[in-house]
Amino acid sequence: MCKALLIVDVQNDFTEGGALAVSGGDSVAERLSAYLQSAAEEYSLIIGSRDWHDPDSDNGGHFAGPEYSISQPDFVDSWPVHCVAGSVGADYDPLLDTSFLHEHIFKGFGKPAYSMFEGATETGLTTVELLREAGITTVDVAGIATDYCVLASALDALQAGFKVRILADLIAGVAEESSAAALKTLAESGAEIIYL
Repeated sequence: MCKALLIVDVQNDFTEGGALAVSGGDSVAERLSAYLQSAAEEYSLIIGSRDWHDPDSDNGGHFAGPEYSISQPDFVDSWPVHCVAGSVGADYDPLLDTSFLHEHIFKGFGKPAYSMFEGATETGLTTVELLREAGITTVDVAGIATDYCVLASALDALQAGFKVRILADLIAGVAEESSAAALKTLAESGAEIIYL
């Protein structure tokens, strides 16, 4: 097998009730768990990513609020405080069965980071290093949010030379229009959009 599954940011702060909740986030976690039950053996590597932001800074302008230089988030480049390292909000959504994950990528230490390819494991291995060491040629991408971190991760995977498939039933976006635009961009960039 030369295929990996990349599960992007299925975290409490991005699912219902979180600081930056995406509608349908819990459903993505549930559907991913069901998919893993039936399809995990198809993958030689399954990697989950998490935003993991510093608690005591604005993370390079990524956080907005009264205590930061940017008082109000613009929801494009600046956001409400979310996924602070070690917080409940940064944990995986409990509906996601993480027992299938082989590796965990942390991203956003003190700076904005949308792509899983900007992070590293606790031992410092990057996503590209993990994929290449495992002999991966194709990556399936799922998770949250279609129009931000899924988009950025999939584009970086293409840039790194991997064949990319977007599991369109296992993603959720911030907004319908920008999510549709993201899928269009990905298709035009060479990703395959798959409906299970």
